Amino acid sequence: MKFFYPTVFAILVAACSAASAQTPGSSPGSPAAKGTTLTGIVECGEGYTSHELYDMKITLAEVVRGEEAWKQLKDASAANKPADTGFEYALARIKFEYYARGIPGTCIHPLSPDQFTAYSSGGEDYKSPSVVAPKPELRKGLKSGDIFEGWVVFRIPKQDKAPLMSYSADSGGAVTHGGEKWFVLK
Repeated sequence: MKFFYPTVFAILVAACSAASAQTPGSSPGSPAAKGTTLTGIVECGEGYTSHELYDMKITLAEVVRGEEAWKQLKDASAANKPADTGFEYALARIKFEYYARGIPGTCIHPLSPDQFTAYSSGGEDYKSPSVVAPKPELRKGLKSGDIFEGWVVFRIPKQDKAPLMSYSADSGGAVTHGGEKWFVLK
């Protein structure tokens, strides 16, 4: 029996280590990379009405920073101004999918740029700039079965080479089950 206990202990340690590893995209400490599709559940409904559950898939499809981002913003609107000294724009093209889990499946999810926030790796949130985004902007009332891609604009310090982006449906009147979704913006 002496050999049994070390083997069991080694198996338990390995199992606990695997369980404590975070799923990519589940926290700022474990953000998903560009091209990764994260899944989640959005609860849609207002007030005391029946709330419905919807599956969502979200993918950070593309990130554009610096001069190329500024060029796209100038093309989007002549009213857009350059980023402040020490900052640059970052554009994120996001693909969002929305599917009802049951019936009636009639709740419309108001997807908007306000549901996305850029952060430093230290947790400082970067305020969203007031600019006209390239078309299509990530803004649409999604019905079950809709798939939509659009752009979100952030203003980040030039020296931040790996800022983070989070998604939360909570600011749009819905509830994100399982917490925010996290991506690294590079």
